Amino acid sequence: MSRVSELLAAYDAQVRDRVPDPLPKGVTVERDGPLVRFLGLAGRGFVVYRDLGGFEGDELDELIGRQVRVFAERRESFEWKLHGHDRPDDLPQRLLAAGFEPEETETVVITPVAAFAAGVQLPEDVSLREATTRADYERIAGLEQAVWGHHGQETWLVEMLESERAVDPDAITIVVAEAGPTVVCAAWIRFELGTEFATLWGGATLPEWRRRGIYRATVAHRANLAAERGFRYLEVDASDDSRPILERLGFRPVTTTTPYVWSPPPGP
Repeated sequence: MSRVSELLAAYDAQVRDRVPDPLPKGVTVERDGPLVRFLGLAGRGFVVYRDLGGFEGDELDELIGRQVRVFAERRESFEWKLHGHDRPDDLPQRLLAAGFEPEETETVVITPVAAFAAGVQLPEDVSLREATTRADYERIAGLEQAVWGHHGQETWLVEMLESERAVDPDAITIVVAEAGPTVVCAAWIRFELGTEFATLWGGATLPEWRRRGIYRATVAHRANLAAERGFRYLEVDASDDSRPILERLGFRPVTTTTPYVWSPPPGP
């Protein structure tokens, strides 16, 4: 079994500042020192990095301020993806001072694909299939809104899934678990081409269908897809609800990640 330090080093080196190629239509990438800035995404922009290359103090404040100015001019929200082992230690306080607000912290969990042994076991009244159409994505958005209560899923989530599939269908597989006409769980896997990682996303399950092994089955199905394609690692940004399930399947926590979100003030 790989040590936590080895898993984290591989994640930092291969995943954190990776730029997909090709990019979804309308998405552009700009580099600013150690940062990679994603513009034109459905939902909101992103700023990611492998590390901050020694930026601190006033120099770091200016780097943060430049990102705010770029997105302020576009009237767009954006996320600064902060990891628990990022330096300097006062980075969260500097983001707060610049007007960012933290969202829920998740745990980055990783497992070698070869160590994953769970099979796909679904309840008799539930089936699993690949989602490939806009109608599928609209049903997934409806599920996400029902679970989380987020409004606007019918726009940005649908656009995100559809655009990623359109630009490179080999880089993402989207699956739905259905009970008759009802989508009870939805999840997707991104194959981070050019790396050893496949990353798992989604997994929202209707409350009345939880504790029946459906989320676990979607993880196992996606793990099988990663194994078939020769990927070495599986990675998930795990919520507090999914983390215990994933740890029982062999995933190991390596760090945390917290979205710090800046939003433009209301008005013209």
